[in-house]
Amino acid sequence: MRRRLINSTLAVVLVVIAVFGVSLVIVETRTISNSAQESVDSEALRLVSVIEAKVLERERVDGGALAEQIGPERFARIDIPGSPPVEIGPRPDGSVIRGIATGEQGETVVVEESRSTVTREVGRTLMIIGAVALLAVVAAVLLAVRQANKLASPLTDLAETAERLGSGDPRPRHKRYGVPELDRVADVLDSSAERIARMLTAERRLAADASHQLRTPLTALSMRLEEISVTDDPDTVKEEATIALTQVERLTDVVQRLLTNARDPRTGSAVAFDLDEVVKQQIEEWRPAYRSAGRAIVCSGKQPLRAVGTPGAVAQVLAALIENSLMHGGGTVALRSRVTGNQAVVEVTDEGPGVPADLGARIFERTISGRNSTGIGLAVARDLAEADGGRLELLQQQPAVFALFLSREAKPRKKAEPEHTVR
Repeated sequence: MRRRLINSTLAVVLVVIAVFGVSLVIVETRTISNSAQESVDSEALRLVSVIEAKVLERERVDGGALAEQIGPERFARIDIPGSPPVEIGPRPDGSVIRGIATGEQGETVVVEESRSTVTREVGRTLMIIGAVALLAVVAAVLLAVRQANKLASPLTDLAETAERLGSGDPRPRHKRYGVPELDRVADVLDSSAERIARMLTAERRLAADASHQLRTPLTALSMRLEEISVTDDPDTVKEEATIALTQVERLTDVVQRLLTNARDPRTGSAVAFDLDEVVKQQIEEWRPAYRSAGRAIVCSGKQPLRAVGTPGAVAQVLAALIENSLMHGGGTVALRSRVTGNQAVVEVTDEGPGVPADLGARIFERTISGRNSTGIGLAVARDLAEADGGRLELLQQQPAVFALFLSREAKPRKKAEPEHTVR
């Protein structure tokens, strides 16, 4: 592209120089020739006037005295009736420019100049025109190179940016070139890079959330299936299969919820549900794991309690808190339900060392963990709670007390009793 821009600019300049240069040469050649002819004619008229004055005064016409009246490279011939012709200067060879003037007394003056002087003048003019044309070509080449670099370099940068986007590097460059059209392309590429970066971040986040949130349900499901495989009691098989089916349903709900949050974290499907049932279900599901660890999990508080939210999401939030207490806490884990204002609250606490002081304000950030864990569970739990219009908070660091706040179900108004008319 750079070479094509230079060649096209140079071609335009050469055409312009050819058109105007040839015209200028023709005009200048005619001007110089006409000027030389007019000069010779003028000199002949002047010389004949001098001679005429001498003839009238009956003075002798001396060629030596008249030599100063003509140019050094010119020849003059003076013819006076009754006198021999007088010649001044060397006679030129070849083609000449001739000027003739005649006086009132019959005097004739012929002035000649070699045409080579005109040719030399035309040559000097052509050299000047050629030098100007050469300077114009050099200036055009420099300007073309500058413009080609100004246009080609941004296009090269934009091509590199597009190649980086295609190779998976979505970092915007925020580089502009001072050309509106190219800056517009750069704006579009930067916007595309930002969108691709957000999409890649959302995909990585979805993959991390899914792997974290599905690990525990799959482990529990695997334990149920192992129980089924080692027992011959039909009642036990039926009970374990029922529990496994329930866990599969919750697993499906987890996947759907993660996909929904990946598309739009604000999207929710909140409904009124029995919060006590979700708490009890989580305790039953996690009791074997706590029993294996030599620990206990209990619940207490206000019952019955109904809240507004997504049961599957609330179950995942509580599961994240219970798993966090199992991994990082100690002693008995207690789930306590209470009411504050128009909100239902479920607190999860244990008897462990609590949350380190330096992590208290950042415990819900991704990749933040007090031990060698992913640091994703609490962040996902907070996102799930906020998607349902609730919130997840750390009320106390030592011992750790986490609280899930949900909106309570609005109590239906009592219908007014019909009035009885006594007749």
